[in-house]
Amino acid sequence: MHKVFLFLQGPHGPFFHRLGRMLRAAGSDVWRVGFNQGDSAFWHHRESYIAYTGTVEDWPDHLQSLIADKGVTDLVLYGDTRPIHSEAVTIAKARGLTVHVFEEGYLRPYWITYERGGANGHSRLMSTSVAQMRKALKRLDLDLPDTPSKWGDMRQHIFYGALYHWFVMFLNMRYRHFRPHRNITVGRELWLYLRRITFMPFLWFDRVQATWRIKTGGFPYHLALLQLEHDASFRDHGPFDTMADFLAVLIEGFAEGAPAHHHLVFKAHPLEDGRVPIRQDIRRLAAKHGVTDRVHYVRGGKLARLLNDARSAVTVNSTAAQQALWRGLPLKAFGTAVYLKPEFVSTQTMEAFFTNPNRPDSRAYRDYRHYLLETSQITGSFYSSRGRRQLLRQVVDMMLSPEDPYDALDAGRPAPRQHLQVVK
Repeated sequence: MHKVFLFLQGPHGPFFHRLGRMLRAAGSDVWRVGFNQGDSAFWHHRESYIAYTGTVEDWPDHLQSLIADKGVTDLVLYGDTRPIHSEAVTIAKARGLTVHVFEEGYLRPYWITYERGGANGHSRLMSTSVAQMRKALKRLDLDLPDTPSKWGDMRQHIFYGALYHWFVMFLNMRYRHFRPHRNITVGRELWLYLRRITFMPFLWFDRVQATWRIKTGGFPYHLALLQLEHDASFRDHGPFDTMADFLAVLIEGFAEGAPAHHHLVFKAHPLEDGRVPIRQDIRRLAAKHGVTDRVHYVRGGKLARLLNDARSAVTVNSTAAQQALWRGLPLKAFGTAVYLKPEFVSTQTMEAFFTNPNRPDSRAYRDYRHYLLETSQITGSFYSSRGRRQLLRQVVDMMLSPEDPYDALDAGRPAPRQHLQVVK
C-alpha cells in the first residue's frame, strides 16, 4: 500500500525534516503542516510544506479537507495532548489512519519513544500487564544494555528550543492566528530560554555545591523527581493543578512520616527555566512544617549521582522514575504513567511511604524494561546530529511496517535492535 504521511508539529530542530526526507526516499509521499515560523524554519522541503494560517476553531474542518485532498494514510506528530494534535488524532482514528506518535524516551536519555495511536497516558502500555509482556518475550533471550545515566544532548535541546522561539517571536507575521499551547507568551518563553543559556555557568556552580552538600552530609535521604509544570505528563496525566500543590503534599507527608534524621532532596527537571518559583515554594513549605534544615533543592544535573545513595523516590509521573525502579528503589507516583504497575509502584500513603517504603519487584521491572526496549524505545535522540542518525536507521522501517511495534513482538517479529554505543 502506498503511504502518504502528513506531519504536524515535531520536536524542536531538524529531526522531522530528516525523517520526512527518508520516508520520501523510501517511496512515500510526505506533507508537513506548519503552524508558525518555527515549524517552517526547520522544514526545508518547500514543495511539501503547507502553512496553516487559520484559527484553532477552523482547524478540524481544514484537516478533514487536507486528508481527503492529499489521500493521507498516516499522521505523524510529537506529543498527542496539545489541542491541535488531540483534535487531529481523533479525526485520524475516525478515518482509519495510522497515527505515529513520537515522545521523549520512557527510558531516557539514550532512547526516544515511538508508538502508534497515543503516548504516555494514551499508550497501549497502560493496559498491558507484566504477565502479558512476559508472554510476548518468551522467544527472546537478548541481553539488553543498562540505562546510561547521562543525557548527552541537553545543550542542543536548549539551543533548538531558543532558536525555534526566536523565529516565532520575530518572524511570525504570516501566522497571525497562532496561539502557543503553553500558558505563557512566546516572548516570555524565548526570554526564559535565553536567560538559561546565559546563566548556565552560575546554574552549574549552584548545582555542584548543592550536590556536594548532599553527598558529603552522611544522612539518609529520599529523592523527589520534579517535572516541568507545563509538561503534558504533569498537566494532562497528573492529579495536581500546580507544582506547588504537589510540593505541599510531599513535604507534609515527609514531615509527618520520615524519621527525624532523614532528609528530602528535590531534583529539578534539567529544563526547568524558573517560570515557576519552585525553590521559594519549597522553602516556604519546609518552614511551615519545621523541616527547613532537612530539605534540599538541586538544579538539574546527573540523576545517577543522587539516585545511587537515595532511600526512595517520589514523583507525579516523571519518566526519570524508571531509573529509580532499575535500581530497585521504592517508588511513589501520583499521576498516570506507563510504569504505573502494581509490581513497581507503592500504594502506601505518603506518611507511611516515608516511614517504611515498600520495594518494587525488580525481576518484574527487568522484564518490563526488556519489553519496552524491544518495542517502543528506539536508540537515538531528536536533538544531536549523531542521535538523529541512530534514530533514523531504525525508526523509518518501523513506521513503514504494517505492524504496530507491540503487535510485531506478540507475533514474534520484533524490529531489529540497534546496539547502543555510548560515546563520552
